[in-house]
Amino acid sequence: MDERRIGVCNLCEAICGLELTVRGRDVVGVRGNPADPLSRGHICPKGVAIADVYADPDRLRRPVRRVGEGASARWEEIGWDEAFDLVADNLARVINEHGDDALAVYLGNPNAHSLGSLTHGTAMFKSFRTRNRYSATSVDQLPHQLVAHLMFGHQLFLPIPDIDRTSWFLVVGANPMASNGSLMTVPDFPRRVRDLRARGGRMVVLDPRRTETAKVADEHHFVRPGTDAWVLLAMLHVLTTEAGTGAGPTVPPYVDGLRTVVDLVADFTPERAEAMSGLPADEVRRLARELVAADAGVVYSRIGVSAGPWGTVCQWAVNCLNVLSGNLDRVGGAMFTSPAIDAVGTGLIGRGHHDAWRSRVRGLPETASELPVAALREEIETPGEGQVRAMLTVAGNPVLSTPDGSRLDAALRGLEFMAAVDIYVNETTRHADVILPPTTALERDHYDLVFHLLAVRDTARFTPAVFDKEADQRHDWEIFREITLRTTARLDRKAGLKKRLVQRARLTASPTFLVGQLLRRGSSGVTLRKLRARPAGIDLGPLRGGQLPGRLPSKGKRVDLAPSLVAADVARLAAVPTPEDDGLELLLIGRRHKQDCNSWMHNSERLTRGRPRHQLLMHPTDLARRDLADGARVRITSRTGSVEVEVAASEDLMPGVVSLPHGYGHARDGVLMSRSREVPGVSINDLTDPELLDVSGNAALNGVPVAVTPA
Repeated sequence: MDERRIGVCNLCEAICGLELTVRGRDVVGVRGNPADPLSRGHICPKGVAIADVYADPDRLRRPVRRVGEGASARWEEIGWDEAFDLVADNLARVINEHGDDALAVYLGNPNAHSLGSLTHGTAMFKSFRTRNRYSATSVDQLPHQLVAHLMFGHQLFLPIPDIDRTSWFLVVGANPMASNGSLMTVPDFPRRVRDLRARGGRMVVLDPRRTETAKVADEHHFVRPGTDAWVLLAMLHVLTTEAGTGAGPTVPPYVDGLRTVVDLVADFTPERAEAMSGLPADEVRRLARELVAADAGVVYSRIGVSAGPWGTVCQWAVNCLNVLSGNLDRVGGAMFTSPAIDAVGTGLIGRGHHDAWRSRVRGLPETASELPVAALREEIETPGEGQVRAMLTVAGNPVLSTPDGSRLDAALRGLEFMAAVDIYVNETTRHADVILPPTTALERDHYDLVFHLLAVRDTARFTPAVFDKEADQRHDWEIFREITLRTTARLDRKAGLKKRLVQRARLTASPTFLVGQLLRRGSSGVTLRKLRARPAGIDLGPLRGGQLPGRLPSKGKRVDLAPSLVAADVARLAAVPTPEDDGLELLLIGRRHKQDCNSWMHNSERLTRGRPRHQLLMHPTDLARRDLADGARVRITSRTGSVEVEVAASEDLMPGVVSLPHGYGHARDGVLMSRSREVPGVSINDLTDPELLDVSGNAALNGVPVAVTPA
């Protein structure tokens, strides 16, 4: 008999509520839950495919050990105790013999979407005293977190566009029509844009590609990759020199540094922005004036600029534009959430810091206890004290998702030991000696500790597991507990007894129990019992304005409008010469699709069927200049490597710009144990350059110079 059960999609930041039709232990139907107060029945193709992950025959369900090397390697199932001991024995051996920093840990994007990872995974990683900590953060949103830390006092105290009430929405380097929002949890973005237009509002997009979002915008303007900073600073220049009355902008009394901002942007004129970006100076002025004149306006930027050479300056400029236009902490502007579990206010997530230590080889500064992942390969390859000799990855695939992936692929082969917590053998985990697979989203309880912090409306929702796990499966938090306790017990240098007892107690408590405790600490009145009674979620209302300065996590309850680190980078930006455009240089950017989820989900037939999406997109004039035909196979070459793929003509690209999708390139050495290897395409990150970094340490994956020639 079919049953209806409530589920949640945790594959992207939209956290959409689901209605599942279940027959026994099979999912026979998935649709959006119209009763969910945030997603309101919205669902995208990935949400439907969550059942494909659960049922995937390629998914690992029990631990496996690699036997053999290279193309002849095979995987054999082993018991959980044996697997835990293999991991603990080898991690402890490497640390005891070579020191704490000989172990590197890497967290992939799905960790932010897992309750167990946030409650227990963080404790596991803190138990390892290595400085070689890495994650997908430094190929994604690190500039946002660093700027929030510097300006507001906490890395996740992020202003969220109040899209449901704004009248003027400027989107810079973001594609929420495909992503459902990022650092802005905004399910059903298409309907919200229609609502924006219905109330007389407008959306403007700046992007080097006419994205899905640009196609539904009121305006779209091409901007050369890597030059958004000049445009945003020129808009600030207009605000600080005009400000409507000519008297200059005013800021709230809790904001410091206005005079410094005025001085920093004095020479960043719209004409300079035009020379760098290609966006006409008059358009820059008009956009700045429209932001000030709007009843409620907001500027939003995302990975197109975050993963660029000036990501930190860009995000700082976005915040400054929202402050100086009077739209910070204002209805319809850039606002702050009031979640039932305030992971910022309670200290559940740390404030963050910067440059407390540096990487061994290149001297790159850490941010929030993580080093830039662009440094990982060299830390493995370079001999000496502190060389990485063992590695633990959790739900990550850095071979496909970080710069110069082919060299990292080769470097992983030289490790003494590697373990992975993952449900798949992928391009990275194939190098592991042991893989420990956790349960999937439908088999574990879920509460979003992170994405309620970033949502465009305050809601709370607890989703019990749709299916009980089988007896020989383990939740991720149970895996983290065993790795932590068994490894630390084998270390020569142990923590004190009291600390070990506290650690054991914390790791023994289930994530669901901890959610109940955290809810009790909040002031929303939401309890776990209430959430169980209303599984679709509880609506806490629209975002609230007027929360500053009281909600500011900075110690003095003040906003620093001009952090010294950013000011120094703006000075560096000012010295960049205007590029000479000979029509020959091409700049590579990535792209994402609604049917993709970073470097995975290509095992789902429903997501991979239809028209191929793997090609290099290129403007027809750039094809003609190189005597290339639409559909031809081409070679793309950067400083770090080259790949071959089919090219497709597209007028959606700015001339001089080419685009490859992120997350492809599965067929490496022909040894993958997954149907994803049948998906054509190459990895864009075999071309991206680990030397190209933002000041935060975030990799500049967009705007990479490349040449395109016949294959």
